[in-house]
Amino acid sequence: MQVFSVEGMTCGHCVRAVTQAVQSQDPAASVKVDLAAKEVGVESRLSAEQVISLITEEGYSAKLA
Repeated sequence: MQVFSVEGMTCGHCVRAVTQAVQSQDPAASVKVDLAAKEVGVESRLSAEQVISLITEEGYSAKLA
């Protein structure tokens, strides 16, 4: 599992937006969001760069934790 530090997530809508962004490119991806820690864990065939790009497109800043 890759873990990303994501800034800007504050609510359930943010969780859904990030989850759906990743799963739009990899429907089998497992996405676990920890709002308090501002972290997103992703188990996916996508590369870290692809995941960061997808999260960034949703309006959040992301980097590998």
